Amino acid sequence: MSKDFPSSKFERGSRIAKTGLKVGTNYAKRYLRKKSGKENSDSDSDFHSENAKEVFKEFTNLRGTALKIAQGMSMDQGFLPEEFAEVMTQAQYSVPPINKALVRSIIKRELGAYPEQLFESFESEAFAAASIGQVHKAELKDGRKAAIKIQYPNVRENIDSDLGLAKILVKRIVKKGADIDPYFNEVKKTLLEETDYKNEGEQIELFRDRFGGLNIVMPEWIQEFSTDKVLCMTYMKGRHLGEFLKEDPDQKMRDHFGQLLWDFFHQQIQDMDYVHADTHPGNFLFTYDGKLGVIDFGCVKKFPKEFFMDYLRLLPTHLEDDKDAIRELYEKLNVINPNSDDPDDEERYFKFARNYGMTFAEPYKYESFDFGDEEYRNTIKYFTKDAPIGNEPRGSQHFLYTTRVHLGLYNLLMKMGARVNTTRSKEILSGMLDVDFGELVE
Repeated sequence: MSKDFPSSKFERGSRIAKTGLKVGTNYAKRYLRKKSGKENSDSDSDFHSENAKEVFKEFTNLRGTALKIAQGMSMDQGFLPEEFAEVMTQAQYSVPPINKALVRSIIKRELGAYPEQLFESFESEAFAAASIGQVHKAELKDGRKAAIKIQYPNVRENIDSDLGLAKILVKRIVKKGADIDPYFNEVKKTLLEETDYKNEGEQIELFRDRFGGLNIVMPEWIQEFSTDKVLCMTYMKGRHLGEFLKEDPDQKMRDHFGQLLWDFFHQQIQDMDYVHADTHPGNFLFTYDGKLGVIDFGCVKKFPKEFFMDYLRLLPTHLEDDKDAIRELYEKLNVINPNSDDPDDEERYFKFARNYGMTFAEPYKYESFDFGDEEYRNTIKYFTKDAPIGNEPRGSQHFLYTTRVHLGLYNLLMKMGARVNTTRSKEILSGMLDVDFGELVE
């Protein structure tokens, strides 16, 4: 087994526990210094960043579930100090690949032969490496170009132990007494699905059937060379967002791809089916013939209908600024606690969340909305960085993924500086919620 990839439960557990103990001790010492007046809040930012770097370094070496947790930490859920989230964003892309010999042995074990025997050609250097697997280019013997995703060793087998140890670490950081179990249970459920590559292959086919004929393209699942730990799919040409923006595309091109992303998001809502729940730049391609490529289907979610409809109802209630209806939905979705011991604190959070919701609803006020507007981007940035939550998780556990989808979409559109037409999206939502968006924004 590769020395640079600890895959046994004992070794992984020891390293996570050691990291957790070190970080926990750092926080405990700091708490005592603060109580004695020997340290002020001015040093908070550096302190959180240094501890986050310690966690990130170890989680990157561990990859797998540990790195997935780091990716989750990079999304603003109100769990963690913002400096933690800032450092953890690196988990989306700064992952070293495993060595070539290990790659060959995984393919031999899973597919029954070495890559040079199975494929016309196979590139031993991975062209993409993420939290639970890495991707290699290959050419099949029938001439098709393929992308082969290989899962790191023992990722699925270590989910329980990794999550258990990560929970201990997170409990040292979040507010004392906070109930984090529902969130970890949701993460576990999703990870079990993400580490089943056969399930991902089936999702690829499902999405191809749903969106075939639109300007959305997905790879084709090649079952012959796929198992639950190796995924073979056709290779898609295109560029990721960063490469696309380096080409300095004109506004028309930015708007074109932005509209495809916006419409893809709303079409998924209308279907009330599985939603692509990992909306970050690495999972989308901008093809050279003007289509939007979607290339990763590990994280897809089918939300409970009651939660999903309540989540959608937040939009018209915020557009109408119906405070009573907003409060009722917030209580139902566990965003605010009507029985809190600190009603003043709860009211402060209600006002913050309501204003945040109003900001998210803003694009639907117009027939066309410019996500490149600097003032709007600064407002979103303010809310995602300055939530007055005190390291306390809030809201249904399903917000872990609706936030990833929704905030991810807005971040993509803002980076693109895209202008989108909202007419069709409002028609979709009007039909689902039985509301007239024209009346709401007059």
